[in-house]
Amino acid sequence: MTEPKTTEPKTTYRSDALRSAHLVARDLHAAGAIDKATMRRFDVSCLTPVEDLAPEAIRAIRETAQMSQAIFARALNVTTALVSKWERGEKKPGGPSLKLLALADRKGIDAIL
Repeated sequence: MTEPKTTEPKTTYRSDALRSAHLVARDLHAAGAIDKATMRRFDVSCLTPVEDLAPEAIRAIRETAQMSQAIFARALNVTTALVSKWERGEKKPGGPSLKLLALADRKGIDAIL
C-alpha cells in the first residue's frame, strides 16, 4: 500500500548557503531549540521576498482567471475599489494581498480559492 503524497510548498531562497542555514534553523525550531521569533528572523533573512507586481500584471492575473474586479476582490478579501486602484497604479498591494496575488500568478486562481 502506498502512502499518500504530501506536497510541501516550494520555497525559494536568496542563495544555496542561506537555504542550508534555513533548513538547519527549521529543524532546530521543530526540535524546540529555536523560538518563533528567532525562526521568523531566519525566514526574513533567508527567503526570497515576494516581488512587487505592476498594475498590468495584476490586471493580467485577474483576466487570466476570467474574473470581474468584484469577484477577484472577493477572492482576495479586499474591496473592488482597491483592486481598481491596483490596476490603475494608484496603490500597490502589500503583505497578504501581495502574497495571494503572487500565488495566483504562479499557480492559478484555484490555488487561493
